[in-house]
Amino acid sequence: TALIFAGAFLVYGVQPLLLVRLVFACMLVVLFVIDLRHRILPDAITLPGIVLGVGASVVLPPGVRDSLLGAALGGGMLWAISEGYFRLRGREGLGFGDVKMLAMIGAFLGWSLTLLMLFLASLAGSAVGVWLIVSRRGGMQSALPFGTFLAVGALVAAVAGDQIVDWYVSLYQ
Repeated sequence: TALIFAGAFLVYGVQPLLLVRLVFACMLVVLFVIDLRHRILPDAITLPGIVLGVGASVVLPPGVRDSLLGAALGGGMLWAISEGYFRLRGREGLGFGDVKMLAMIGAFLGWSLTLLMLFLASLAGSAVGVWLIVSRRGGMQSALPFGTFLAVGALVAAVAGDQIVDWYVSLYQ
């Protein structure tokens, strides 16, 4: 957490967005650890986080429109994936805590960084899953705490997301 605080200070400097990003980072650190240890993402963090992210966006980036779109897109996409998996397989593949956590992240980061974060989290989760299978420490049915990967992806997107998106877009210009 101390390294995250120091890094945030270096990236954002002394400005109001720094305080918002530090609160967001603290929520992510707590959710990371809780999901890793207990496989839950408490509503006591995610739901107020959605409100705080949208509230802060009234005067700070990403702006209210992008914040609301991020919350709806993030939570909505993951809910649709979860619902589709349940209907296809007849069992839960994602917990609803992941949906609420992604809505919280979307509220803080906006829609474009939420898409990037979801890609990064899915990539990291897939890499760990493949490693578990190859090392014979897990199998295709092994459950991974996706909120942990969401937290890491969100931290990366909050700090370097704009640069990553700009780099990606430059590939097509």
